[in-house]
Amino acid sequence: MAELWTPTIAEFEAGQVEKAAPMSEGTTTKRKRKPHILAVINECCTGCAGSPACVEYCPVEQCMYWMKDPDQPPFGRIVVDPLLCIGCKLCTSKGPEGAFLEGCPWDAIDLVPTAEWEAGHGAMPF
Repeated sequence: MAELWTPTIAEFEAGQVEKAAPMSEGTTTKRKRKPHILAVINECCTGCAGSPACVEYCPVEQCMYWMKDPDQPPFGRIVVDPLLCIGCKLCTSKGPEGAFLEGCPWDAIDLVPTAEWEAGHGAMPF
């Protein structure tokens, strides 16, 4: 699957990325090292009509967030902040309570080796 446009590493570092709800909640502790894999949202993301299950399971505050589609409002999709992702796979391993899902119902989340992601986007600072 192809990856959608996301802000650059420099934009994330500079705090220039406008993050909107729904947004992941959880730890605010800065990660100590780069993870081996990163969650990457591909073009299959529909944003689950504003109630994405993946965001609920992410344990890192503001790692996964909603981004409006400028070409088709009010639609949007989920974006993963690569500087916050810890590669835990929780966003792909659960579904809403009471439902049995094996990951995203739209297969919109790819787990990509960090080295492969950096080859196309530049090295992360940590």
